[in-house]
Parts: sequence; structure tokens; C-alpha cells
Amino acid sequence: MADEQYPGLREFIAARGQALSRAAYLLTGDHGLAEDLVQSAMMRVLRHWKKMGDTGPEAYVRRIIYHLYLSRRRRRRVPELLTARVPELATTDPYLASTLRISLDRALTALSPRQRAVLVLRYYEDLTEADAAAVLNCSVGAVKRYAHEGLARLRQVAPHLVDFAPVVEKVGR
Repeated sequence: MADEQYPGLREFIAARGQALSRAAYLLTGDHGLAEDLVQSAMMRVLRHWKKMGDTGPEAYVRRIIYHLYLSRRRRRRVPELLTARVPELATTDPYLASTLRISLDRALTALSPRQRAVLVLRYYEDLTEADAAAVLNCSVGAVKRYAHEGLARLRQVAPHLVDFAPVVEKVGR
């Protein structure tokens, strides 16, 4: 029944669902919230599924995910957890990738919602400034500003990640 009403939905979710969930996780930092975000976006997409035709819903779903994330963050402010010092990172740690992922997740929580959204769009999803601006419905200048401020904030709260930039890039994917 659902296949008749929403042709191609199963294939879309099978092909792109995991990538959408990863992007949502990078935004929220929580698996449950990421799942909720993707599901809410998909519910909105279903209203217009038949109208999409062959154009593909991915760009539409991604745009909804980012807008839902930003609107939820505006409504509910989460207090930052500040510590006196950054935890040390072991260089011979066999679990370096996991340690870096946790550290990166914590550092991302120090960013504003817009900064975090821009950094995920630009550096995780590898979108151009113009494409990120289109997703967030803002100017290219705003994307540049949020990226600049977000990267500066990341360098401030997690300077130890700078030495592991190539590893962090692989970990994020």
C-alpha cells in the first residue's frame, strides 16, 4: 500500500537514509535527536512526495533537516558544559579515531546552531558556499561569516584537534 502511495520511497531511504542520519547526528550530537530530526523531515516530505517526480527529494529533505534543526535550537537553549581544561589526547591510543570523534562532537556543541550547520554543510557534506547558503536560505556572506567564526571557535575550544586535522576529516565521514 505504501509503495503505491509513495513510489520510490523505500529505495530513497535505503540509498540515502544513512547519510541523512549522519548529517543530522553531526548537527545534534545525539543519535535519538538525529533520528527524530530525519523522521520529522521525512514526514514533511511525504506531503509532497508525488509532486517531486524524478527530481529527487534529497535536496528538499536536507533543507528541511537544517531548517528544523535551527528552529528547534531557537526554541530550546541547551546550556554549555564548560571545563577548566581540555582533556589530554594520548598519542599512542589504539582507539584514536573514537577519541577524536568524541572530542569533535564535544567541540561542535560549543558552536552556535548556525555555525554548526554551516560547518557541517561546508566540511562534512562538502557543499560550496553558494549551495550551503541556498540550503540555509541566507546569503553567501553569512555562510562565510558563520564558517569563519565557527572555525575560530573550534580552534579556541579544541586546539588539540588542529594537529589531527587529516584524521578528524576521516573520522567525520
